[in-house]
Amino acid sequence: MPRFLPFRALRYAADDLAEVTAPPYDVLSEAEVRALAARSPHNIVHVDVPLGDADDRYDRAAAVLADWRSAGVLVADPAPSFTLYRMRFADPTGVARDIVGVLGGLEVVDAGAGGVLPHERTTPKASTDRLDLTRATRANLSPVWGLSLAAGLTGLLAEPGERLGSVQVGAVEHTVERVADPERVAAIAAAVGAADVLIADGHHRYAVSRTYRDEVRAATGRRDSAAEETLTFVNELVGDQLSVAAIHRLYAGITVAGLRTALERLFVLEPMPAPDAGTLAAMAAEEFLVLVAPEATWRLTPRPGAFADVRALDGAWLEAALDGTAAAVTYQHGLGETVVAVTSGAASAAVLIRPVSIAEIERTAREGLLMPPKSTFFTPKLLTGLVVRALS
Repeated sequence: MPRFLPFRALRYAADDLAEVTAPPYDVLSEAEVRALAARSPHNIVHVDVPLGDADDRYDRAAAVLADWRSAGVLVADPAPSFTLYRMRFADPTGVARDIVGVLGGLEVVDAGAGGVLPHERTTPKASTDRLDLTRATRANLSPVWGLSLAAGLTGLLAEPGERLGSVQVGAVEHTVERVADPERVAAIAAAVGAADVLIADGHHRYAVSRTYRDEVRAATGRRDSAAEETLTFVNELVGDQLSVAAIHRLYAGITVAGLRTALERLFVLEPMPAPDAGTLAAMAAEEFLVLVAPEATWRLTPRPGAFADVRALDGAWLEAALDGTAAAVTYQHGLGETVVAVTSGAASAAVLIRPVSIAEIERTAREGLLMPPKSTFFTPKLLTGLVVRALS
């Protein structure tokens, strides 16, 4: 089972959290980064998303972080601690959610070693951006999101810690609290370390942490450095602690007619109106998918027995239906964004899919299986800048 350790967190000393925190780097456009950077000279994007093509941008980010530490913009906790992180919001169905998890250092394990598990196949990323940034700053900036299979973790985190701040981002309230009491710290560490942790979001960040750990081991011969763990938010894998949205499929390299021919082998296609705000709810209630083309839309209903040997996942069904075709798939969350990708010509067509259930996520974890890439979109996104974990 994985280690989960407290650490001396770097925290903003006085700034308004709304001015200095940011969404994770991989959901920000360049325009959004620039707007956040203009909001405050101390906004975390100055370190986490260094702009420009210059070869020294990572060194510049490291220099900014070092300056903030020496000037007292970021101050280290006096002792190792955990950080309780609460998110309060209403999910897309209107259900009130109150998620609580804990930020700590999760053990970096070898691929396939167990303890920390992927939940879906990942798409390769050629960019070394996160690795180069980690090498330069020697810090974990954006947390991985892990789901603990340890029953009772939510109850253990229910009691408030020392409140450090809160920030409202859209309809989501993000609150952080410090836990430094040795007995409670030990109890949290033991609970998370008692069961496997499933990576919900941040597979690439976790893989970068593994590479960086190996580099530190090779350079120092040590296996007790801070690189042995990585910054991770862990909450319990239970239904009321999670809000999961779908990531829809965009297709190129194939005509709409070609897509229809391939899909008709395993689905019944029926014309329907263009998708609107009620479409996703209807898909969940009536169990269908939706093919969206520039000038037409079809309801996709699985043919009886067509997927008898395929797991009951929309992404897996589409992989089976389009296997052997020239279709090239990319991924897009959000109904509006998906439709725009089709109508703008960025994609030939799209298929709207349904969110994966919490029960299926847990079954996948416990059976040691993997879902297709981009099967789940966990919301809300964790903020960057609430906690920084120094690696030296």
